[in-house]
Amino acid sequence: MTPLAQQAFNIVEAVWIALDALKANRVRAGLTILGVAVGVFVVVVISAAVHGINVSVAQDLESTGPRTFYVQRYPITFESCDGSGDTCKWLSNPPITFAEMEALGRLPGAAAVGAAMYWAGSVKYRDRQLPSAAIESYTGNWATFAAPDMQDGRAFTDQEARSAARVVVLTTVTAGRLFGDGDPVGREIMVNGTPFTVIGVYRDNASFLSGGGDRAKIVMPIQSLGRHLNVQIRDMGLAVVPREGFRQDELIDDVMASMRIQRGLRPARESNFAIVTQDKIMEVYNKIFGMFFLVMIALSAVGLIVGGVGVVAIMMISVTERTREIGVRKALGATRSTILWQFLIEAVTLTGIGGAIGLFTGWGVALLVRHYSPVAASVPPLAVVAALGASAFTGILFGMLPAARAARLDPVDALRYE
Repeated sequence: MTPLAQQAFNIVEAVWIALDALKANRVRAGLTILGVAVGVFVVVVISAAVHGINVSVAQDLESTGPRTFYVQRYPITFESCDGSGDTCKWLSNPPITFAEMEALGRLPGAAAVGAAMYWAGSVKYRDRQLPSAAIESYTGNWATFAAPDMQDGRAFTDQEARSAARVVVLTTVTAGRLFGDGDPVGREIMVNGTPFTVIGVYRDNASFLSGGGDRAKIVMPIQSLGRHLNVQIRDMGLAVVPREGFRQDELIDDVMASMRIQRGLRPARESNFAIVTQDKIMEVYNKIFGMFFLVMIALSAVGLIVGGVGVVAIMMISVTERTREIGVRKALGATRSTILWQFLIEAVTLTGIGGAIGLFTGWGVALLVRHYSPVAASVPPLAVVAALGASAFTGILFGMLPAARAARLDPVDALRYE
């Protein structure tokens, strides 16, 4: 038999011995497997959720164009704020105005500048009512920087937006809840008690962080939001799309200079507005979910440690019960490395079973999350490798002590053991 074949035979033999040990100590083995399975399960489920959210957020940003950036009244910040001017100076920032939007639209590097503001309200059609629907409002060039996936009808025109026409575009979810299988285009709905005409239906591909595609949502001109729903347009933001061939950083400098000039800010004064790029959004997003992921990994490590302690216990018992067997194997020529290898394989088999159970259970939960929630959870290949690798590493780490003890046994003393 070749050395490679002999090695393969030894591994298979060690696996079968480990399975026999599981049958002989089902309770202890079950608790060990459970600890490892829980740790791997947590890793797989959290990885699937985070991966799904990452993909949907990337799609969200991609739909607005990779070079689009935003001018906002308030910055994205994690600074502590108690509501006073000392801890959160940005609260005193003046609102973004339509005049500023038009001035930015005249910059040579700007292909389009549009405004957006978000609200909420009740939407009703006959006896069907959605009490807390999201209301998104945009300027007439909405399609330039938001790119709606129209399914029926059309988006509102620039003329309709400037004249504050009472028109709305529904998402497919909203249309289904209000009209069922009926055609909503041309119908009149009530938004906060005010009649609006439905002119189109679009598919909302928003990410989980943006509210998800399952939330009831309508879109109307921003001027209509202010005039007909009596909403003060104080917290609107601007989306700036750079012209083809014009560098984003150059346009950001031009926007910064234009805004400061319009607001009469001297060079020594801080800007009372914020410019947010997609890189900044992803940076903030990664900070939030990075910490969340680390906490979940720490919790999963507890399960792996519990499983590891179980490995030490069950393998120590196995070494004690098989002391005479070890003595016989050594008397027949088995080396220390052979005995060490055998018991390590047994430990890895034990944790590997727990890892496989945790992996497939987590995979199943990820599929349920994907099907029944707005999170497009999917298990990345790296998570599979990490889960199985973590279970194998746990077996090796915690199986080393009992394996080393078995390898050090004196064959004469082992043969006399009763």
